[in-house]
Amino acid sequence: MDAQRLKDNFARVAMHGDEVALFFYSDLFLRNPEVRDLFPVSMSAQRDRLLGALGRIVSDVDNLESLVPYIQALGRDHRKFGAIADHYGAVGVSLIATLAHFSGPDWTADLAALWQTAYSLVAQVMTDAAKKDGERQPPWWDATVIHHELRSSDIAVFRVTTSHRLIYEPGQSVAIESEERPRIWRFFSMAGAPRANGVLEFHVRMIAGGALSSALTRNITVGSRLRLGPPVGQLKLDTTSGRDVLLIAGSTGLAPLKALAEQIAELERPPSVHLFFGARTRDGLYDLPDLEKMAARLPWLTVIPAVSVDRAYSGEQGVLSDVVARRGPWNGRDAYVCGSTPMVTATVERLGSLGVPRSQIHVEDFGWSQQ
Repeated sequence: MDAQRLKDNFARVAMHGDEVALFFYSDLFLRNPEVRDLFPVSMSAQRDRLLGALGRIVSDVDNLESLVPYIQALGRDHRKFGAIADHYGAVGVSLIATLAHFSGPDWTADLAALWQTAYSLVAQVMTDAAKKDGERQPPWWDATVIHHELRSSDIAVFRVTTSHRLIYEPGQSVAIESEERPRIWRFFSMAGAPRANGVLEFHVRMIAGGALSSALTRNITVGSRLRLGPPVGQLKLDTTSGRDVLLIAGSTGLAPLKALAEQIAELERPPSVHLFFGARTRDGLYDLPDLEKMAARLPWLTVIPAVSVDRAYSGEQGVLSDVVARRGPWNGRDAYVCGSTPMVTATVERLGSLGVPRSQIHVEDFGWSQQ
């Protein structure tokens, strides 16, 4: 397969930006109107995800070690949308039509055959992964809200029970759909290690223009019904390194790191853990009372809250990367960083400048796309 030719062609097509996804979905729905109900009313986020997925696949087309697990995860994840094997053929037809349209005179029979071969391989990997996943677990879990609390003006903490037990690892996330916003799925991390009673906790920050995050923070109540997709994510505690641990959380990026802290509490010999929890203002430190209770009963855990724009706050002030740097050194630790894209990027760069090897830095970039 001529990987470079695929990359070059896709780069030219992608220069048309959002028009590419608009054309693709228009073509798909015109040819197959029955699949429209699988998608949300507003398609803006869906179009972004399409281009993102295509870009990732094409960029790694010559790196199967990285690409195959990603495609398999896509196949498993698409089960929650109601995607079936028959849909892949329809998608392939519209994808080829889209590439041909935006390639213009560069489109040839050889290029079409190359794309068809590549798509057929991707579709086969996705359908095989979905089939195997269907043999061991459902496409989604029905969940009921049993507790909901607005902790600040834009952050809610809520807990759910599921119709049957959802097995996950600390640090992972699930996609959530609310009956308030049907067919809109966004990923949120479980804010705790698996519990014996199966209860799951989520921390959600309302994003401007985010239909689902608004519903989850403001609209749902005890008794509201949700759907949860299968657990995903690569953020995982290294229990074999023997090193102490540094947890750095920005806003609701706290959720998966709190899950890791709870996992550490279950170890026979917990390492020393410093947890930095940052927000813009005091109100943004929405889970600080719970963290302080954890630190009071766990002698190996130190919690350091910090705010970046609240001058009246009596504790640590400044952006998290600066606060962490002041309290170092950390080069002998495993670091786990979670939050917005700017926060994660700045913190990872700062840790590197402080001598923490990149191999010891683990990240979860929320990107604040959880809408």
